[in-house]
Amino acid sequence: MFDINDSRAVNPDKRKPLSVQFKKQWPTLLMLTPALCLVFLFSTVPLAGLYIAFTQFRIARGIFGSEFVGLANFIRFFKFTDDINHLLRNTLTVNILMIITNTTLAVAFAILIREIRFKLFAKTVQTASFFPYFISWVIAYSVVSSLFAVRTGAVNMVLVDWGVLNTGINLLGEAKYAHGLVIWMNVWKSIGYNSMIYITAMTGIPMELYEAATVDGAGRFRRIWHITLPGIIPTLSILIILSMGSILSSGIDFFFVFQNITNWSKMEMFDMYIYNRGLLKGDYSYATAVSIMKSIVSIALLMMANFTARKISGSSIF
Repeated sequence: MFDINDSRAVNPDKRKPLSVQFKKQWPTLLMLTPALCLVFLFSTVPLAGLYIAFTQFRIARGIFGSEFVGLANFIRFFKFTDDINHLLRNTLTVNILMIITNTTLAVAFAILIREIRFKLFAKTVQTASFFPYFISWVIAYSVVSSLFAVRTGAVNMVLVDWGVLNTGINLLGEAKYAHGLVIWMNVWKSIGYNSMIYITAMTGIPMELYEAATVDGAGRFRRIWHITLPGIIPTLSILIILSMGSILSSGIDFFFVFQNITNWSKMEMFDMYIYNRGLLKGDYSYATAVSIMKSIVSIALLMMANFTARKISGSSIF
């Protein structure tokens, strides 16, 4: 029998020699070995390829046989002032608006689902909203094209037939619609997944708080404002911190499918810029250097967001 004040009462193996603990846990460590090997092979070993950014890479010479140029590729990026302004304007505008829109609508949607008293209907809506998360962007493009193509889209055809529009809206072609298309397509695709996270966080709020508030005369909206929203702030803080870490990473899937020659000026983000310069134009060293700088800035933003959230709300990821 351990004394309640003895730390070994909580974890008897804590003070045992490392060899004893290893003998006891070797089956678990053995099962982890294949996963650790895969992580090492596909996530750690490829990091050696970042050396390309410091060379004038030539395929015939290989990564370590190419001419070493130091920071020349990094300096080269800062010489392209127009490219920097163009990329930052598009990437930051889209990602900041996307974070605000996704967070606000996902929280609102989660609260509405939680407040629906007919639970079968709530579960049906929740399940239906989750389906788009599993749809590829290629299929999503086909759906949008079939609905909003200028001449053959179902919505445009109906609006023109009813006399609402003279010609169809070129949603997929005109640059002025590009940012709105990015934001709302991402909301449509991720609102079910994001709301699921907040609904899960709401289940951790003690029901006694709602019951006490009801006894005190608080209505539904006051319970949401004073109990539900404060209860999900830690989860909200963590998700915003993670979003800040990827604020320069818009993802290439959507833009690869939806980008075309007419909306290119609004659709080119950092990821598409790296793809175009690296894989399409074969400038691997320069593309790798831009990718490294983007990762460094993302890590810095993540650290700043984590520090700010810890000071304001006390929640952080590390």
